[in-house]
Amino acid sequence: MPQDSPVVTLPDGTQRSFDAPLTVMDVASDIGPGLAKATLAGRVNGNLVDASFLIENDSDVSIVTSKNEEALELMRHDAAHIMAQAVQELFPGTQVTIGPAIENGFYYDFARDKPFTDDDLKGIEDRMREIVKRDLPIEREVIDKEQAIKIFTDIGEKYKVEIIKDIIPEGEAVSIYRQGDWFDVCRGPHMPSTGKLGKGFKLMKVAGAYWRGDSDNEMLTRVYGTAWPDKKQLNAYLHQLEEAEKRDHRKLGKKLGFFHMQEEAPGMVFWHEKGWSIYLTVQNYIREKLRQHDYQEIHTPSIVDRSLWEKSGHWDKFGDMMFTTHSEHRDYAIKPMNCPCHIQVFNQGLKSYRDLPLRLAEFGSCHRNEPSGTLHGLMRVRNFVQDDAHIFCTEDQLQDEVSDFIDLVYEVYEDFGFTNIQVALSTRPEERVGDDEAWDKAEKALEVALDNKKLDWKLQPGEGAFYGPKVEFVLRDCLGREWQCGTMQVDFSMPGRLDAQYIAADDSRQVPVMLHRAILGSVERFVGILIEEHEAKFPLWLAPIHAVILNITDKQAEYAKIVQKNLVLQGFKVELDLRNEKVGYKIREHIIQRVPYMLVIGDRELETNTVAVRTRSGEDLGTMSINDLADRFSSEIARRGRAVYSHTVLEE
Repeated sequence: MPQDSPVVTLPDGTQRSFDAPLTVMDVASDIGPGLAKATLAGRVNGNLVDASFLIENDSDVSIVTSKNEEALELMRHDAAHIMAQAVQELFPGTQVTIGPAIENGFYYDFARDKPFTDDDLKGIEDRMREIVKRDLPIEREVIDKEQAIKIFTDIGEKYKVEIIKDIIPEGEAVSIYRQGDWFDVCRGPHMPSTGKLGKGFKLMKVAGAYWRGDSDNEMLTRVYGTAWPDKKQLNAYLHQLEEAEKRDHRKLGKKLGFFHMQEEAPGMVFWHEKGWSIYLTVQNYIREKLRQHDYQEIHTPSIVDRSLWEKSGHWDKFGDMMFTTHSEHRDYAIKPMNCPCHIQVFNQGLKSYRDLPLRLAEFGSCHRNEPSGTLHGLMRVRNFVQDDAHIFCTEDQLQDEVSDFIDLVYEVYEDFGFTNIQVALSTRPEERVGDDEAWDKAEKALEVALDNKKLDWKLQPGEGAFYGPKVEFVLRDCLGREWQCGTMQVDFSMPGRLDAQYIAADDSRQVPVMLHRAILGSVERFVGILIEEHEAKFPLWLAPIHAVILNITDKQAEYAKIVQKNLVLQGFKVELDLRNEKVGYKIREHIIQRVPYMLVIGDRELETNTVAVRTRSGEDLGTMSINDLADRFSSEIARRGRAVYSHTVLEE
């Protein structure tokens, strides 16, 4: 029952009493006219609602303005409706279907005899700006389902009718939002008027989309847009997109000859010499770190009998993602992950507690039958190599192992130049193996380890693996994009399922705890991230070519060959360019190829046994002896991706 005098509790704990039910906007107005003007929506008892929502009982209330996190989704949802209104004003007869807010923007799917093209976007965007200027009130109306079906049938919106029939349960009311003469079925909430959207929006592109995502249905036209609180943030986002386009690893990979992909092997990478050089540098760096941290590198088969995957639980969970084959009346799967195979290695010979922790690492080649529509260059592939490892330990060793791994993760990421790391703890999903007691122990162990390291971390309920909770390490790159790479997962279940045991100090047989861990994740994906992070202008230690030696005339050719041989014997990747071209032309060409150093040899350098050193950024470092140049290269490679030298790196 509504109260005669509802009491509103604000976020700071203060309370306000009112004589009668009132709206969220009324609460904002009571606080002050400035807040009322800024109000976009509200939260009532934790639920996001329209500013027109009626508060009838004692409630916790907060006001949502453009400064709140929720504002972006409201703006983008409104932008979708305003775009749909603009389209139907400009192109009568077009039917609207589904139009949600999405990450960084919004879209709407339209049904029209003549699909929209990118050429239509400017006109639609201009009409949207007109609708924003009209500052039309956005009003919510609630009607019954049958009435809603009749309204949309009468105006010829067959897709909306289908949505209402299929999605709205019988007996449930339907909410409609109106802005001027235009209206749509929507759960809301929305901002108070179209004018609240402001100027921070832009239409981006058109694409095809099947009705309700089903390829058996008709093709619609999807129009994508982006929306931000103001034009400054919009421009910043558009600039970020331009930078991302410049850094696209697929384009740079083709332009610089790093790798290619083709239809005959979808989701598989053909590495070329320079790209493979980067790949091996990354892999060998991790291999050296593993040696330093007492890992044993192993290698396991790529094809394993189906029975092992059934026993581990992967067949039921990932069967649709596995590539399978058949031979001599037996079914096999190409491994999608390495963990069951590592347990087979552990099981060879009975282990004692004195053998633990046992750390087994593998650059394991895995295959997963990812849908073709999700494949994306190096970032989403069907064949990839994990820098995978599994640690078998006792429960007493668990905290130390997790702690040491966290230190290793941060050490590696810093060497690659990443210092902004986000950490999350993902807990038990609904579909899982193992009992709740084991999950409680595993989740608590990771939580304690993170707290002991004094790390800021967020909780992700239900996002763990099916066999155990996990810590996720997310890199933020130079464009602010986030990449989930490293993981540490605690598994009390799989070792027992696959008969792993060790002899404890009391001579009893115990099941070890198994820690699944990776630092880079997919090496392919990590190389893609590095290409985009650096725009392929790699620090010297990652660069596929460290330097190119350029002669000015044929007179210096023999000396250039001697210099190259000297540097190559010292372990540097140095090439020759002895073409009969102007040296300025050759320098420009190698700058485009992102070569870090150009070593120019003319008559003076020939006479003094030196080289003239230029960087790809255009800096002229003057002449150097070969020994001085080698010292510079060695120091720069030792620093790796770190901004400054550290004792740890130098000691290595």
